[in-house]
Amino acid sequence: MDCNDVIKQFLMIGIGTTSLVADKIREVSDQWVRDGKLNTEEAQTFVDELMNKMKVEQGNFEAQMERQMRNVMYDLGVPQQKEIDELRGRIDRLEHQLRDLENRNWR
Repeated sequence: MDCNDVIKQFLMIGIGTTSLVADKIREVSDQWVRDGKLNTEEAQTFVDELMNKMKVEQGNFEAQMERQMRNVMYDLGVPQQKEIDELRGRIDRLEHQLRDLENRNWR
């Protein structure tokens, strides 16, 4: 499992949690409307404001989680994809040079 998979799993957990919270917020606001504590417009404004705040906080959480996962992976010595790609390129070039040298020796 690579870093991106772990991050995606955390984000999916966050999205699921956000969905559950959003459902509860709607239930509570609907109940307040039924109880006469809020009118429909106030309830919608309340839900919209809370949902916007949750989206902002979720974005902050996702960015922070991604930074922390990168730091953990770095601390563990796990190479980044670009480092692996660079090494693959170097290996390909060395293999090509080796084949060229072998071909010269067989002539």
